Amino acid sequence: MSSPDPQVRAARNHSTTPTSALRGPVVAVTGAASGIGALLTERLAASEEIKQVIAIDERRGECAGAQWHILDVRDPAIADKLRGADVVVHLALDLDLETDAAARTAYNVRGTQTVLTAAAAAGVHRVVVCTSAMVYGALPDNELPLSEDAELRATAEATGVGDLLEIERLARRAPRAHPGLNVTVVRPSVLVGGTDTALTRYFESPRLLVVAGSRPAWQFCHVEDLCSALEYAVLEKVDGELAVGCDGWLEQEEVEELSGIRRMELPSTVALGAAARLHRIGLTPSPAGDLAYTMYPWVVSGSRLHDAGWRPQWTNEEVLAELLEEVSGRRTVVGRRLGRKDATAAGAAGATVALLGAAAVVRRARKARRRV
Repeated sequence: MSSPDPQVRAARNHSTTPTSALRGPVVAVTGAASGIGALLTERLAASEEIKQVIAIDERRGECAGAQWHILDVRDPAIADKLRGADVVVHLALDLDLETDAAARTAYNVRGTQTVLTAAAAAGVHRVVVCTSAMVYGALPDNELPLSEDAELRATAEATGVGDLLEIERLARRAPRAHPGLNVTVVRPSVLVGGTDTALTRYFESPRLLVVAGSRPAWQFCHVEDLCSALEYAVLEKVDGELAVGCDGWLEQEEVEELSGIRRMELPSTVALGAAARLHRIGLTPSPAGDLAYTMYPWVVSGSRLHDAGWRPQWTNEEVLAELLEEVSGRRTVVGRRLGRKDATAAGAAGATVALLGAAAVVRRARKARRRV
């Protein structure tokens, strides 16, 4: 299932100039030097259906088949770099758990605003924006699966979700503010493949934290499948609001059986209260809102992509296996990644108990100070 070597694909792409490529779109990709942006840039540069790829980032990436422009996506000068492009795929987002929240929001929101405005000014007719299926919210009454048209009921309480909701709002407004500009929004489920999120870190824990009375349902999306879905949107084989992920989902019991990691079940008041306190005092990067996405379902159907002929190449079981291989040797407790010494000292379940206990110690200390 692995994609061809990028250099092989690039060489193949430049050995001939197919007639289809001469007629294909010119595509600009922001955030093209790393992560999903780098993978998509390589994929599009190798495609016989793409005329040219314009790669935009703050540093130059490795794709030799793209035309590179080095600048911050918040710079209005990006409009000049987008002239001649038919489609822009905006992937320059910062969802790093360790980034300051205010700085992250300033980059993500301002960057999206600038790209949308610049695309319209440059005469681009389509912008493809990638957010997350997290925008639907993780709620106990969610349908299984959710349709693309389901209401976006997420709140800004989880890492980066507030930014994604604002990006969704900007995407909806853009065609009204800029007639002639079309916007396609792609929403992947739990993304796996060189990613580091609160949800991938969940599988680095010595025990899988399960909140009593919750109903988790796990659906993954491999980055290769996301890139193929983005390519579908670029080639206008499908448009509108698109959800992408593996077919179906895994129940919590299946995840535990496949992973071999046992659960630690806690009452919701204990789990959520401890997560909130630990985040507030800076012991963990993940706010309590991240826990909701491990408690309740937010599985998506992906019906629009399926109707257009797209199919995922990965199953949930295969993606979970790859994720477990990626995180092997790492130890994370309540979203905080432990060093080797921490993990050894803490042990397995003891690490979780220790951090939960730390929250109680902090609480008691604060009460003591108030009594003085």
